[in-house]
Amino acid sequence: MKITNLIILLFLGQIIFAQSRAEKIDSVSQIIHNKNPEVAISIGFIDNGKEYFFNYGNISRENNANINKNTIYEIGSITKLLTANLIAQAQEEGKLKIDEFIDDYIPEEYTLPKNIRNKIKISDLASHQSGLPDLDFEKLMKLKPKQPLDVNKETIHSIINDSTELLDYGNYRYSNISYTLLGMILEKVYEEDFEKILRDKILVPAQMSNTYTTKFDVKNRVTGYDINGVEQDYFNWNPLTAPAGLLKSNSSDMTKFLKTLLSNSGQISKATEITENTYYKNTQREVGFGQEIARIQDDTFFYKTGDTFSGSSIIAYDKKSNWGIIILINQHNSDLIRNLFNSNYEKALE
Repeated sequence: MKITNLIILLFLGQIIFAQSRAEKIDSVSQIIHNKNPEVAISIGFIDNGKEYFFNYGNISRENNANINKNTIYEIGSITKLLTANLIAQAQEEGKLKIDEFIDDYIPEEYTLPKNIRNKIKISDLASHQSGLPDLDFEKLMKLKPKQPLDVNKETIHSIINDSTELLDYGNYRYSNISYTLLGMILEKVYEEDFEKILRDKILVPAQMSNTYTTKFDVKNRVTGYDINGVEQDYFNWNPLTAPAGLLKSNSSDMTKFLKTLLSNSGQISKATEITENTYYKNTQREVGFGQEIARIQDDTFFYKTGDTFSGSSIIAYDKKSNWGIIILINQHNSDLIRNLFNSNYEKALE
């Protein structure tokens, strides 16, 4: 009887601790939103398997309808975390090896020049150290100011086929072209398009029914704004650049993804173990496979940020403490998203 009572007390203690951590997140985030009332903020938090959702603000600055856990945002480069997981799954299935060179994995129409063949590994792409030139965003902005990622094969050819040297191979340099190539590699080894691979291997297994690719014109969707508060379009889906950052989702679906990562069961979670290894490290950052690694004293958590013209986001999780968090805002404001995460980490998660 005493043992039973002890178990009950321990269980209740875990619930109270989880609630207090969630309550701290709500309190901290509400204070930050009060200072930025024009910005919509959606947060999904998972603590020892229990889900919490916090939403502050409206669908747009002209529409006072409240946002909720199902409200859609652009998640930007958080897409890369899902792409990296797909590559890790491909290794688990024997479709590729991430320490192999990319030469035999990219489509035949993309041919690396002779002097840079057999130098770039798949893991180099995922950890942003391939040395390849990236998409010329400034040039693309001039061509299509609202849709710079709407590129064609000729643009990709000009980067891959005409690269004569790897200027900074082995050094970290954030790269969208690397994830464009990872998408091509996935399509080649599975002989299916990226969207179908993503749906079959992540969205359906994780029950992410409201994460959008080509069609995202839904009613419950925030209007996005740039840093100056000017309304911005969402990026259209482009099959070439999609793996680098074109998904749209909500805090509910992304929390399901986090729950799957933390579950220690299933193909997605198993692949996550590969993405959590260190592939690049210097005094300023430590990079895994599609995500960054933060070590604070004896605590380690993994995170990925995302920015588009219309929003900013961050996803993070800590397996030891068994928590995960997704924060989405409808303004391109990396300082605000950083403040939201850092403040919550210091007050509730550390």
